[in-house]
Amino acid sequence: MREIEQSANTLDGEIRRVLESGLTRAQQAAVNHEFISIERLMTNDDGLPRRPWFRHQVYVPGFYTGYGIKTLPGIREAIEQRNWEEASEQIELVADMLIRVSDALERAVRILAGNDVAQ
Repeated sequence: MREIEQSANTLDGEIRRVLESGLTRAQQAAVNHEFISIERLMTNDDGLPRRPWFRHQVYVPGFYTGYGIKTLPGIREAIEQRNWEEASEQIELVADMLIRVSDALERAVRILAGNDVAQ
């Protein structure tokens, strides 16, 4: 979790810097592509246990909360059900997802810094 926080903070600093200097069209397209991919990276094609139609791993309506949002639902719901094997599986899935999101944030930082896209 620290890695993703550090990546996000670095990205925030780069965004502030480039707002003053501007982006090339290539940088704009590349960083927009990364931002779109980040949301997609937060999904799992298999969906949640017992609710495969919900694919987002960070937030969904809770199983018992109606429209109330539940964060990290695969993990939380497994823990609430005391299903430790499922909780462990969900923790692994979310950890892998967070690493991929952190990597995408780092790519966005490199793009904004001018290191990944032709100026």
